[in-house]
Amino acid sequence: MLSDTKLRDIISETKVVNEPDLAEAVAIANKDQRPLAEVLVERDLLSDEHLGQLMAESTGHHFINLRKVNIADEVLRIIPETMAKTMKVIVCGQTTQVIQLAMVNPADVATVHLVEKKTGKQAQVFFATDRDVKEALGNYKRGLQFDFAQLITAQIGDHTKPGSAPVVEMLDTMIQYAYMQKASDLHIEPTSDTVVVRFRIDGVLHDMVKLPKVVLDALITRIKILAKLRTDEHRSAQDGKLTQKLEDEDLDIRVSVLPVAEGEKAVLRLLSSRSRQYALEDLGFAESDIARVRKYLKRPQGMILVTGPTGSGKTTTLYAFLKILNRREVNISTIEDPVEYAISGINQIQVNAATNLTFATGLRSIVRQDPDIVMIGEIRDEETAGIAVNSAMTGHLVLSTLHTNDAATTLPRLLDMAVEPYLAASTVNIAVGQRLVRKICSQCVMSEITSGKELADLAKQIDLKRYLKKTVTQLRFYRGRGCVSCNNTGYQGRVGAFEVLEMSTAIRKLIMDHADAEQIRQQAIAEGMTTMFEDGLHKALLGVTTLDEVLRVVAE
Repeated sequence: MLSDTKLRDIISETKVVNEPDLAEAVAIANKDQRPLAEVLVERDLLSDEHLGQLMAESTGHHFINLRKVNIADEVLRIIPETMAKTMKVIVCGQTTQVIQLAMVNPADVATVHLVEKKTGKQAQVFFATDRDVKEALGNYKRGLQFDFAQLITAQIGDHTKPGSAPVVEMLDTMIQYAYMQKASDLHIEPTSDTVVVRFRIDGVLHDMVKLPKVVLDALITRIKILAKLRTDEHRSAQDGKLTQKLEDEDLDIRVSVLPVAEGEKAVLRLLSSRSRQYALEDLGFAESDIARVRKYLKRPQGMILVTGPTGSGKTTTLYAFLKILNRREVNISTIEDPVEYAISGINQIQVNAATNLTFATGLRSIVRQDPDIVMIGEIRDEETAGIAVNSAMTGHLVLSTLHTNDAATTLPRLLDMAVEPYLAASTVNIAVGQRLVRKICSQCVMSEITSGKELADLAKQIDLKRYLKKTVTQLRFYRGRGCVSCNNTGYQGRVGAFEVLEMSTAIRKLIMDHADAEQIRQQAIAEGMTTMFEDGLHKALLGVTTLDEVLRVVAE
């Protein structure tokens, strides 16, 4: 492992981080007694992969990105899980004579010799980041010890009481499996004769297993008990939350139980901290847009608004901004519904209608708490919009979200909420529009040439000359064939398609003149804004996503 001093010297020499930002990161690492590498990634100064490459080069080892490697189950299990976890080593490949090891500490010769002795093969050692190794350790659980359907059907029997061992293990297994599959939601849906369990993975619902109808009441009651809901209430909707202890984290789960025709349906929203630990580059921001965002995150006042439909990742983007802004010398307060991820050092307030703690009333209290930065989960009404704008006018940096179709519509939407045009024009710094598109699975990606009639048909849907700035006779696009790693979907994970509208003098004048969203949009494009569709198309041409996915999610 590299010492913090050595890592600081490497970064100073390579100049990948400017000296003031590096000095600040070093100071935070020293003060909090945390590794410098962790602080650099957390503050979005370097991506985990870039940092890994730098550290690998300095140690004389090759770098490996485990998220891009499909490790066969029999290869992974050459060494036991306990050893892999303790030694932070992953077997990532083998030949007849060589075994390939990904290690956080490639200089750990004792572990290397131990694996060589166990396998009788020569070790080829790669450097891998701590985050990648931890993620790869999760593969030990995939398909291990149980098949989801078999486990549940084998244990049902007559034991359908809420606290019985089969019912407890049934729910625990569902949650653990959903977490491993990186599902955002777990649905338990009753039909006339079965109970269907579905996971929302990368924004799409997948049927996972069907259970006998006899287990429904015990399963729903078990959920209600854990979420502290009324077990004797079956005709009203109920909302609550529970915590599930997993190996990596205490997972917060938001629970919604709703009576439907065939019984009670439960939806569990998994609020995992790992889904919030992203750098702007990981989220999908282009370099030019990152520069724009960082410019305004350094401003002491004004508004940064993120817009898009429900489920488009707006909150994740806000958390990424807060991660960059989070320093001990500033007071950051948020009001959210719900608080999805606890951030150390930030004052987070949960909206509570029962106590009349709304966005507006909570925001009035926050501004009396001497904040430097305020994050509002969502601007929903005129009162909240007015207080947010006034806070931005009086020396606060305000971050929030709005439900609009694109960045340009954000500004007229504020006017609809009775914000005076001159206030909107003078307080909003940037508006970020976004959507989430599924990423092509890196294990089964393949490319295809689009030309001739296919290109002509595509040109009827998209003005290619406008977007590509030239006439083309063929284009190369990509897709996933479908494999075990991606459950034969061809996709794995999601990434954002973004547009960042920067407030300029011309756009301020348009707002003052009550211009519509299309006029503002055209002016922003003329000033160099990359639209969400252009960003998505660029990602499709690079092989990050498919053209079909861009057309489905970001079609203009």
